[in-house]
This record gives sequence, C-alpha cells and structure tokens, in this order.
Amino acid sequence: MSARSADARGPQPVEIALLASVFVVAACGLVYELTAAALSSYLLGDSVLQFSTIIGTYLFAMGVGSWLSRYFERQLPAHFLRIELLVALVGGALPAILFLANAYVPGAFRLLLYGLVLVVGTLVGLEIPLVMRILKRNIVLKNLVSQVLTFDYLGALAVSVAFPLILVPQLGMIRTGLLFGFMNAAVAVWALWLFRHELRRIGAHALACFLALAALVGAFVRADQITTLAEDKFYQDRIVFSATSPYQRIVVTRGQLGHRLFLNGNLQFAERDEYRYHEALVHPVMAAQGAPKKVAVLGGGDGMAVREILKYPSVESITLVELDPNMTKLFTEHETLAALNGHSLSSPKVKVVNTDAFQWLQQPGDMFDVIVVDFPDPTNFAIGKLYTNSFYSLLEKRLSASGYAVIQTTSPLVARKSYWTVATTIESVGLRATPYHAHVPSFGEWGYIIASRRPYRMPDALPSGLRFLAPPTLPLMFDFPLDMARVPAEVNRLSNQTLVTTYEQEWGKVIAH
Repeated sequence: MSARSADARGPQPVEIALLASVFVVAACGLVYELTAAALSSYLLGDSVLQFSTIIGTYLFAMGVGSWLSRYFERQLPAHFLRIELLVALVGGALPAILFLANAYVPGAFRLLLYGLVLVVGTLVGLEIPLVMRILKRNIVLKNLVSQVLTFDYLGALAVSVAFPLILVPQLGMIRTGLLFGFMNAAVAVWALWLFRHELRRIGAHALACFLALAALVGAFVRADQITTLAEDKFYQDRIVFSATSPYQRIVVTRGQLGHRLFLNGNLQFAERDEYRYHEALVHPVMAAQGAPKKVAVLGGGDGMAVREILKYPSVESITLVELDPNMTKLFTEHETLAALNGHSLSSPKVKVVNTDAFQWLQQPGDMFDVIVVDFPDPTNFAIGKLYTNSFYSLLEKRLSASGYAVIQTTSPLVARKSYWTVATTIESVGLRATPYHAHVPSFGEWGYIIASRRPYRMPDALPSGLRFLAPPTLPLMFDFPLDMARVPAEVNRLSNQTLVTTYEQEWGKVIAH
C-alpha cells in the first residue's frame, strides 16, 4: 500500500501507538534534563549557570544522537526497543546516582553529572529519528513531521508544568526520575508487542524488558532508603525530617550538637549556637529603635528571628514573609522544631505571608519600624535579586522615618568583597549602611549591615535573658580589623548581579582548600 493511500485511510493502531510513544518519549526526555539541571543547581549553586550549561550539554548530546541515527539501517524496531530500555535505566536512575555520588564521591560529582547528561541526551536524540523512520512506512512526509513534532512538543509542555508543581513536591527527585524511567520501559514493552512479528530473538527482548521494569519498580519502592543512604552520609548526623518543596530541599538533622537545618545542602542554623546568630541579627536594631510596634521579617521561616523580636513588649504585629510554606508549616507544627523557636510562629502577633519578598515589597502596604532581612546567602541569581539596589529601593519605601532595617550579609572575613558589595548597594539607594559582625562557631565570623535614613544610635540597654549580647560588649561588634576592613565594590544590580559571581569566587576558594 502506498504512503498516499495509507494516509487517506486514516491513522492505524500502530501509528497511533507510535505517536503516543513520541509524547511519552518527549516527556521523559525533558524530565531527565530538568532533574539534572535542578540537582546541579541544588548541589553546585548558581542556578542560572547550572541550568544553562546542563541544557546546552543535553541539547548538544541530542544533536549527536540524531546524527548517529543514520547508522541504524536495519531492524529499526529492535534498535528502538533497546534504546528505550537504555534511556529508562540510565535516565531513570540519574537522580539517584547523582545523590549518591554527591554523598560518597563528591570530587567526581561534576564529571559524573555531565557524563550522564551526555549519555542520556545522546540516547534521547536517537529516539525520535528512529520513530520517524518507522512511521515513514505508512505516513506521507508532510504529515509525518507535523504529527511527530506536535506530540513531541505536547509531551514537553505537559512535563514542564507538572515537574515543579506536582512531580517534585509529591514524589521528590529520585522517584520522579524512576517513574519516567518506568514509562520509557513501558514504551519498550509496547514496541515489543507492536513489532512482535518483526523482532528476532523476541524472548531475549522480553527478558530485557522484564528485568528493566523490575529494576525500576524495585528502586522506586526503595527510593526512601536510597535518599536516606545518600543524605545520612552527606549530613553525618541522623535525619529527623526531610522534604522537597517546589523551592528547595529541606533537611533537619540531629546529632551530639543538637538540631541543624539545611536548605539545598547549605547549613542555615545549628541549635548549639543559633542564639548567637539571631541575637546579633535582631537586637542591635530592635533595641536602638526605641519602642518598635510594627516589624517585618523577610525570610527567616524557621521563626528564630521572630522569637527574639517577641522579647519586646512594644511590638504589636510581626509580618513574616517567607517564600516556602513548607518552612513555616514545619516550624509551626513540628513539636521539637517549634520548641526551638519558642512556638513564636503561633503567636497572635505574627502574620505569616507565603510569597516572594521582592513581589511583596512591590505591593502597597504598611510601613515598618524595623525590617529584619534574613535570606540565605546569594548562591544563585534567584536569591541574588534580593541583594540588589532594586530590592533595597523597595525596602526603603516600607521603612518608617525613624526605622531600621538589618540584613544578614555573609562573612566579611571569607567573602570580604561580597560583604562590602552589599554595603555599597545599600548606600546606592540613599540609605546609610552601618556594618557589624559577630562570631558564630558554626559559620565563623559572620556579618550584618544596618540600613537606615538616620545615623545608627547604639542602644543603652538590651532585653534581659540574652545569652550572647550585652551592652558593654555591643560596640565591639562594630569594629572591623584590617583583614575585614572595607574594600572597593560595585553596586549589585538586577542587570548584572555581580554579587553572585563574586560570592561564588570567594567561597569557592574556601571549598577548594
């Protein structure tokens, strides 16, 4: 039967099955690309760089696979089946392999990451050309290309929406990869059935399909154990809570030194000395303001800063703006963790707003006597925007005339230029920048900057019951030795985000040594 007559009689079951396979293949291919990019940004930082290089490498590998497809001339269904099984196993296991590699052989992580991306990308690049050549038997070329590309793009669209909203929050990275590996293997089983009369050694193909499916199902069932194996090695201490949200990986551990919170593998606080960090963050501005009534906390979803703010009787309301609802829910409802912040998030004075702080500041709203800015360090451009002159300009508009804002600002000893970049950026919007620092054993020498319209006035008194700060020693925090003294720095703008690059360079030297 000619291709024209085949087209006239309408799509046949084999054609429909293969076009459906194109949809699944495209969805799976994009999932492997997204998991590799997301994991690299989680574990290596700088999300823009990681996504860009991973996607570029993946697309290059797909081009290599498409070019190699010309060398597959006979037994196309058999080749397609084998490639599907290889994609299923390598792509499906990719997140699990990378998690384990990061824990056990961190030095080889980057090499393994790009190696796996090249392999999976090449295999995915082989799939569509082979499907098109199989379909070419019965569909005219103009319809073939349009139909294949339509299903290819539809599969990519479905996954691009589902990946951040459903798959990662509900299944996690490892199970998401394994689920789509299973789907690739299911396509191989489908091909086995559709082309059973063309395949040689069908028994061997059937056995390969069975073993691949069994391996993927087994790994899916044991995904929690795989994650625990990797994270127990990476974090050393016993993990008491872990979750993957659309924004980050949240892990809480407990060891001899108490609880520790990690976001995307980066330490946020340690129970043994978090009081030093949070007392230094909150009290120099709260006590200096006099009698603050309305306070905002940007970031700080663990509630520790709120705990310190509630020590001031004058406070009438605290607005906590935290992007990730999983954080505020965890530190409100988990009994042990809520105890660490003194159940501060359950206070009737506290209003929790789960949204992006940048967007929140852009909206009309209240003025605040004190604003505490407690974001993670600027490890990527998504966080770096919260350290730009655009952000501080918005912050200035929500600060009362006599108010103070305080910004946690990385280490002035380890990341000296990064620290003074933030000071320069604050000053660029017309605010005064008053820098100070404190020693927090879990982090080392740590820096903060007060932003205000009026000159900063050292407080004469502090709340009772503090464990770290005292009025006589408070002035010492504002003295900078030579190795932390101010250095020239650029303004961090949305258009350049120079701070992220500087931060990566300075902290990268520490990690390298």
